[in-house]
Amino acid sequence: MTEPIRVMVVDDHPLWRDAVERDLAAAGLEVVATAGTGTEAINRFRATQPQVVVLDLQIPEPTGVEVTATVLAEAPSSRVLVLSASGEQDDVLAAVKAGATGYLVKSASSAELVAAVRRVAAGDSVFTPGLAALVLGEFRRMTAPDQPPAPPGERLTEREVEILRMVAKGLSYKQIAERLVLSHRTVQNHVQNTLRKLQMHNRVQLTRYAIEQGLDGPDDD
Repeated sequence: MTEPIRVMVVDDHPLWRDAVERDLAAAGLEVVATAGTGTEAINRFRATQPQVVVLDLQIPEPTGVEVTATVLAEAPSSRVLVLSASGEQDDVLAAVKAGATGYLVKSASSAELVAAVRRVAAGDSVFTPGLAALVLGEFRRMTAPDQPPAPPGERLTEREVEILRMVAKGLSYKQIAERLVLSHRTVQNHVQNTLRKLQMHNRVQLTRYAIEQGLDGPDDD
């Protein structure tokens, strides 16, 4: 049987933190730690090495954004899913720039939270409806229009750029494979080749690169 996803829950409100822990545990996820402050979060992350950190931004220092940057610098394969009462643009962008691959507001249902944790653990980006467009739109605004990707080594093929665009738009490998009528393994191989050419290590870095290059917008052709 597949090992359960290991999760840490960080929130400074005990009742909310306990409720999230119960919901995740009831869904078969393994909550390996909880924390109420940024310092506790970093220390308990180091001790337990969860795959996914479900994190509120508004916690006693260091902030949720600082915790995100710290844990991902130490363990790049881990994932951070922000669960916050705030849907403000500045908060969302700060979290994404720090490396968070998901952002839900606390009005999300238990089922939506569990599904988001599973998707984030699998390498997908997940946002509360409306926030994805906000994030991608802001990155487009910050990026020079029509600026092509500038890989440091080999040039990307047309197919690799096509798949990179879909990664930037938040599509899963399965969705990309279905849309392009390719096998799941072929899509993975293209992504691995792109990572190698861009000298990157995981899909999170690739997604951020693609967004910064404006590849989440409409195709040029």
